[in-house]
Amino acid sequence: MRNFGGVLLLLGVLGFFYASSQRDQLEPVPDGLSVSESLNYPAGRWEMARYACAVAGGFGLLMAIFPKGR
Repeated sequence: MRNFGGVLLLLGVLGFFYASSQRDQLEPVPDGLSVSESLNYPAGRWEMARYACAVAGGFGLLMAIFPKGR
C-alpha cells in the first residue's frame, strides 16, 4: 500500500499542476455561480479537476504514511 500511496501522491501533484495550467489559459468563470452551474464552463471543469487531484494527492499521502492503518 505504501507504493500505491506514493504513486497516487505523485499523480495527484502532477495532475494538480497540469489542471492549474490549463485553467489559467481559459476565461474565468463568472462570479456568483453554484458549483453545478460552473461545470458548464471549461474553466469550471478544470477547477473541479484541480480539486479532485488535490484530494487524490492527500489520500495518497495518507496511504504512504499509514500503509496498514495504524
